[in-house]
Amino acid sequence: MTDVLEIRPGDVRHAAAVLLDGERTATARGPITELWPELDLRTAYAIQDEALRQRRNRGETLIGVKLGLTSRAKQQRMGIDSPLVAWLTDAMVLPAGDPVPRTELIHPRAEPEIVFVMGDRLAGPGVTAASAMRAVARVHGGIEVIDSRYRDFKFTLPDVVADNASSARFVLGPVGKSAHELDLSLEAALLEVDGQIVDTATGAAVQGHPAEALALAANVLAERGLSIEAGWIVLTGGMTDAVPVPAGGHVAAHFSHLGSVTLPGG
Repeated sequence: MTDVLEIRPGDVRHAAAVLLDGERTATARGPITELWPELDLRTAYAIQDEALRQRRNRGETLIGVKLGLTSRAKQQRMGIDSPLVAWLTDAMVLPAGDPVPRTELIHPRAEPEIVFVMGDRLAGPGVTAASAMRAVARVHGGIEVIDSRYRDFKFTLPDVVADNASSARFVLGPVGKSAHELDLSLEAALLEVDGQIVDTATGAAVQGHPAEALALAANVLAERGLSIEAGWIVLTGGMTDAVPVPAGGHVAAHFSHLGSVTLPGG
């Protein structure tokens, strides 16, 4: 199968444009590394940043960051020892109650997440879980809808970094609590598909504690001269494996203290 737009190896701007075109047209392609086998993580992040620049040029607003591959099991499957970081823009927000926009996506999957809304700027290096939590204004439950631009969700680590960690949409739950009210390592989530519980997890699945993921994001961004800004949203990573979103059905995440989030399948 020939892709309509082929990646030109070494061309960061073109690679970003091709991935954004796949997102815009809901068209899957083969991994970048099939044509650019020497693609490394540093360059993959450069593609991700260039895609953000192009998103902002077309009117999107940067509103936060997301983490991917935060669970130990997922890291082992990918052969890495640290999560990846990607960008969130206002175009990715799905208002509560709205269905998944299936015609705009390729093969959407959903996962429950613990979500931070930042009260203060958080800048590394040297951020710890404790200092990270002091910068958090509110904690919410949420569902992230991921949607890889690669066929069959098959990719290498540099591929998924370049693809902004399979970003698509996310919805925040209505319950917001102070971080100090909760033990987030014990905060549980039940993932439900069409009324059936299909998976469960606690916050400990996210780097041992979601605050560790937040600290890691701040420190990783610091290596690129960036920080997490006040008011930003931080998706800390899937607590469970992502599940396909059924057409005409629904996915729901039920949290111990952060309420429930229901996502109509569209």
